[in-house]
Amino acid sequence: MKNLLSLAAIAILLVGCGDQSKSYQFQVADLEPNLIRLSSDEFLGRMPFTAGEEMTTQFLESKFKEMGLEPGNGDSYFQEVPMVSIVSRPQQTIAFEGPQGAIQGAGLNDFVLWTQRTDSLVRIQDAEVVFAGFGIVAPEYGWDDYKNLDVKGKIVVVLINDPGFGSDDPTFFKGNTMTYYGRWTYKYEEAARQGALGCLIVHNTIPAGYGFNVIQNSWNASKLYLDDRGQEAYKLGFEGWITLPFAKQLFDKMGKNDSEILQKARKIDFQGFTTEMVLNTSIAVEATYNVSKNVVAKITGKKAPEEVIIYTAHWDHLGIGKADETGDSIYNGALDNASGTAALLALAKAFKTDAQPDRTVVFLSVTAEEQGLWGSAYYAQQPIYPKEKTVANINMDGINPYGKMKDVSVIGVGQSEMEDLLDEELKKLGRYAAPEPNPVAGYYFRSDHFNFAKIGIPALYFGTGIDHVEKGKEYGKQLQDEYTAVYYHKPADSYDPKRWNLDGAVDDVQLLYQVGRNLANSARWPGWKEGSEFKAIRDSYFKK
Repeated sequence: MKNLLSLAAIAILLVGCGDQSKSYQFQVADLEPNLIRLSSDEFLGRMPFTAGEEMTTQFLESKFKEMGLEPGNGDSYFQEVPMVSIVSRPQQTIAFEGPQGAIQGAGLNDFVLWTQRTDSLVRIQDAEVVFAGFGIVAPEYGWDDYKNLDVKGKIVVVLINDPGFGSDDPTFFKGNTMTYYGRWTYKYEEAARQGALGCLIVHNTIPAGYGFNVIQNSWNASKLYLDDRGQEAYKLGFEGWITLPFAKQLFDKMGKNDSEILQKARKIDFQGFTTEMVLNTSIAVEATYNVSKNVVAKITGKKAPEEVIIYTAHWDHLGIGKADETGDSIYNGALDNASGTAALLALAKAFKTDAQPDRTVVFLSVTAEEQGLWGSAYYAQQPIYPKEKTVANINMDGINPYGKMKDVSVIGVGQSEMEDLLDEELKKLGRYAAPEPNPVAGYYFRSDHFNFAKIGIPALYFGTGIDHVEKGKEYGKQLQDEYTAVYYHKPADSYDPKRWNLDGAVDDVQLLYQVGRNLANSARWPGWKEGSEFKAIRDSYFKK
C-alpha cells in the first residue's frame, strides 16, 4: 500500500510539473483584431489630450476587465499623468557678439530653440557663451567636461554624441555605440545640473544619426512635459541646436578651427573655455495644463506577490496632422505602436490563461512616448510598485510585421543580464540575437524601457530582425529601410493585410512571453553588466 501511495504521489507530482511546463501558444488571432481596432481611423491617431486618447484608454481598460485582470493601481486601471503642453515661439534670429565681430543665425535654418519654462517670455540678454566639449560628466570613464568651468547663468555650446564615436576602441566609452552621455537629452540635463542658462548642441548628421530636418520639425511646435508645479526643478532658459555650418562660423569668430576643437574635445584632459562672446535672443511661451493616462493591469503572483515584472508598450501616436499626398491626415501608427499595444493585450491573455505566476506580472500601457517618453517617465518618478521590488522591465515598441525571422535585433547590446535570458530562449527555438544595425542612433535611450533603466531596473527591448527565413538578410534590411522611408511617423503607417505578415509577430510575442514567464516563475534577479551606465544606480539601493 505504501508503494502504491508513493507511486501515486510521484504521478501527481509529474502531472503538476507537466502543467507548469505548458505554455500558451500564440496565434495570429491573438494579435490581429486588436491591432486592426487600435490602428483604425476610429481612434483618430491616439494622440494624448484628444478624443482619440479617451477611446484608446477606455478600450484598453475594457479589454483588461474582459480578461479578468486586476486593476494595476489600487482599485483603478489608470495612473493619471499630469502634463503641460508648451508652445515655444523663438525670435527669428539669435545674435552672437564678441571681440572679433558679430554673427546672426536665422531661425529654422541655422538654429532651433525651445524652452521647458512656462513664463510667457524667456529673454536672453548678453549671456556669456562657453564651450564645454561634449558636455559630459562620466565618473566611470574619468571624464568631466565641466571641470574648472563655471557655467552658471551662461550659455553652453556642446558637441553631439560622445568622445568614443569614430574610434576603433569599444572600451573608450563604447566606441561607435552611443552611450547615454551621447544623447541630446542627457546634454540638456547635465547643463541644467551645472546651472547653465541655456544649452546649444552642434548638430552633425553622422554622429547624431539623423539630419537637421528632423530637428526642424520642432520649430514652433507644441511639446509635452510633465507638470511639476509644486515640486519645480531648475530648468534651462532654453534648449536648442545649431547647424554645423553655423557652428563653424561661430568658432571662426572665436578664433578657433572646428576640426581642432573636435580633436581636443575627444581627449580626457580637455578643458572647456569661455568664448568671449555673448548671446541675445528671446522666446515667447504658451503653456496649457492637462492630464493624460497610463493604463495598468496586473496578475498577482502566488508565491512572491511583492516581486514584480513589468511589460510595457506605449498606446499613443501622433493624432491628426498634415495630410499626405493621398489626402490622409490620420496618423494611425499601426506598427508604432498599435502592434506593441496589441502584443501587450495578447501577453496579458496568455498569463491569465496559463497557471498563475509565482511573481506579480504587470501590464503597463503608457502615454506620450512620442512626445518624449513622458508616461514612462512619470511612472519612474511615481512608481506604483517599488523599484527595489521590480525585477525587470520588458518593453515592446513595434512588433515584426514582415514574416518569420531567424534573428531579433537587440537594442543596447551589453547592457543587462536580460539579454542572457533572451539568448536562452532563442537557442531553444533555433534563433539568434543580433546587435542593432545602427548603434550610433542610440535606440536604447529612445523608448519607454529607458526610464526604467534610469532608475536602475534592468530593461529588455528588442526589435525586428533582418534575417528573413525565406529571403535572407538583404531582403529583411530592405523591408526595414522601406518602413523608415515610407511609413514611419506618416499616415501610411496603417494596417494592410496584403502588406503585413504576422507570422513573425507571433514568434516574437511567444519569445517575449517565454522570457517573462520564466522570470516570473523563478527567483532570478537579473543585473546590469559591467560597463553599463545604469549598474551603479541599481547597486546603490539593491541588495540581493
